Amino acid sequence: MSTRPSILIARNVFPEVLAKLREHFDVDTNDEDNPLSPSQLAARLQGKVGVITTGSERVDAALIAACPQLKIVANIAVGYNNFDLPAITAAGVLASNTPDVLTETTADFGFALLLATARRLTESEHFLRAGQWNRWALDMFAGAEVNGSTLGILGMGRIGQAIARRGAHGFGMKVIYNNRSRLDAQTEADCKARYVDKAELLRTADHLVLVLPYSAESHHAIGAAELAQMKPTATLVNIARGGIVDDAALAVALREKRIAAAGLDVFEGEPKVHPDLLTVPNVVLTPHIASATIATRKAMAHLAADNVIAYLTQGKTVTPLNPEVAGQR
Repeated sequence: MSTRPSILIARNVFPEVLAKLREHFDVDTNDEDNPLSPSQLAARLQGKVGVITTGSERVDAALIAACPQLKIVANIAVGYNNFDLPAITAAGVLASNTPDVLTETTADFGFALLLATARRLTESEHFLRAGQWNRWALDMFAGAEVNGSTLGILGMGRIGQAIARRGAHGFGMKVIYNNRSRLDAQTEADCKARYVDKAELLRTADHLVLVLPYSAESHHAIGAAELAQMKPTATLVNIARGGIVDDAALAVALREKRIAAAGLDVFEGEPKVHPDLLTVPNVVLTPHIASATIATRKAMAHLAADNVIAYLTQGKTVTPLNPEVAGQR
């Protein structure tokens, strides 16, 4: 019988990541790659000292209590709203995420979604595929200007800054932003970004991109009241987290043309999507793939694995969310 520590990988990962982990641990895998229910996850974690999770797995006080031998939970994501971090920390369990490695890829996708939304790519493709294109017209699928327009960013962390740089330097956009705290002057200059309050951001932006972390405070940060403050010609892009936008209110605003269009990579209750969003034409919908390049997803999985290996073999941390617990267990 093996005396090596045992860990669980909650979803399928790349073979080279699995091989690296197996050099150090007995590894239990979820070969079917189906999301595990809370009870299934708790059962699979019995006897395990570590787990690599994705946003699909909830790690809360109940799970931690059911798995007292657990020492580390490593998320393959920069966001961690699937973690009850205070409960994890109180139990002396290390939590980690995967920042930095997905910044540029996610910013690329965010800007791609902005362009697709502004230029009505989904609408026009559906129109063409349905065989409705039988003539050309001067105003056919005429969308919104991107070059030289005003880019608004709500949430100005690493990804928000990367989007700002793309807009300002690549498309000559005027960049305004709102954040919990204002950036330093040098970072603002690098991004060519100007700090404004939320009301001015909503009122002024031609294209509003959401890149703020999800929390109780940011739940429905964009709801009916906020949508009503936006220009009727404006577009909204959400690459942050589901729940930041009130999807039901957004569907109404889109249907009634209170804003021009939206591009969404994340949704409340995903993978379920609010049915009203599926019936409005002026929205681009993608299934939470902003970081989905092979190189980036491999880098995320490797970083999660490196966190587990470093902590369980050396007591060290790579990208901890609660470094204060290191060495306590």
